[in-house]
Amino acid sequence: MSFTRALRAAGAAAAAGALLIAAAPTASADQVRDDQWALTAFSADKIWSEATGKGVTVAVIDNGFRTDHADLTGQFLAGKDFIDGDTSVEPDPGGENPGHGTAMSGIIAGHGHGAGNSSGVKGLAPEAKILPIRDNAASRAGFYGPAIRYAVDNGADVINVSQGVGSSEDQGSEDALKEQQAIKYALDKGVPVVTASGNDGVEVSKSSDMFPAVQPGVVTVGAVNSGGEIWDKSDYGPELMLAAPGVKNVVAGLDSDGYNLGNGTSDSTAYTSATLALLKQKFPDLTPGQLVNRLVKTAGLPASAKGKSLPDEYYGHGFIQPLAALTKDIPAGPENGPLKIDELNAAVSKAGGGDSSDTSSSSVPAASDSSESGGMSTGLIIGIAAGVLVVLAIVVVVIVRSRKNNGSGPPPPPGGGWGGGHQPYPAQQQTYPQQGSYPQGPSQPPYGQQ
Repeated sequence: MSFTRALRAAGAAAAAGALLIAAAPTASADQVRDDQWALTAFSADKIWSEATGKGVTVAVIDNGFRTDHADLTGQFLAGKDFIDGDTSVEPDPGGENPGHGTAMSGIIAGHGHGAGNSSGVKGLAPEAKILPIRDNAASRAGFYGPAIRYAVDNGADVINVSQGVGSSEDQGSEDALKEQQAIKYALDKGVPVVTASGNDGVEVSKSSDMFPAVQPGVVTVGAVNSGGEIWDKSDYGPELMLAAPGVKNVVAGLDSDGYNLGNGTSDSTAYTSATLALLKQKFPDLTPGQLVNRLVKTAGLPASAKGKSLPDEYYGHGFIQPLAALTKDIPAGPENGPLKIDELNAAVSKAGGGDSSDTSSSSVPAASDSSESGGMSTGLIIGIAAGVLVVLAIVVVVIVRSRKNNGSGPPPPPGGGWGGGHQPYPAQQQTYPQQGSYPQGPSQPPYGQQ
């Protein structure tokens, strides 16, 4: 098992080749907003009369965040950087797909800019706050477990993980178990975890970046286009819970006033997390399973998929319909809803993991032993060693932050992973489908009832 396996930030390029970061042709402000076809398909104006995400915090675990983006100013809370070990969550311009975290944040909580905030990207939950957590699980110390726990302990109401790491070799590993423990911790605290299925067009369980998508208890999301049809690169399998818009999405870019265009289950995950933020605002007393139950009971299918036995391995219970989820009369139902929480609890219990709050990969010896070694107490030796480590850590952080700020430092790891993400917008100055093709609204019959 390689500890240098490339990770993947779950956004697939709309065109083949490496991520393009060059300046894109300038688009009119109206074109940016108009080309957010999902907002039109969702009847966002009607949604915002029901909920806007106000008072709700969505933790986004991703590769970096442009906190001064015009459409996201004021939306970010103080976060943490698990990659460099500091508090700066800004992206590394020289890293892989550096605009990804900003893009996901914009889909969730962008507020636009200009007169009446009518320009630029607007998120589905525009009054939610983003808890930015910079992490790519490169250390493999519990995969995304430490970041998930940090999110819960720092006020997250919903956790978005548009990334993946690990393969079938990691099934049953200590890292996988620690991530399971963290997911259980989140659910026990009332916080749903939403993640991307992946962008290879393969079974989730056979992906080279399958965690946390395969973990029981999470909401694994696939991607559909503006017609509600599943995207051909969306990973599939019994892990699929729902689908959401993931094709030709216009998103906030790496520059403070830039925009990108792309495809991926990352975007689908962000739309689903935003919808859960809306539901959390309107139904604050529901459990994670009951919130997801509202999505499942109101999910839709395109005409080509009608009659499928649900959950389907490609669509799960269907594509999300936020307005219906907010407005339909749906009984709360069982506490766990459609989430596989019993399976999660059994896996954690079988491994003897319990609900440990330990997020480290190793324990620190107690310093209370008064025995001597070479004339020095164990406590003194440990104290000196700790001091040296602190000094070294400070030096490393200063160097890494300097590299992150000036764009230098090592190149991204080979292999690319989920890389790609989004290309500069607009491509060929075209306008994308906006109305009539994505089934919507509360009149859509509910699918996937338990």
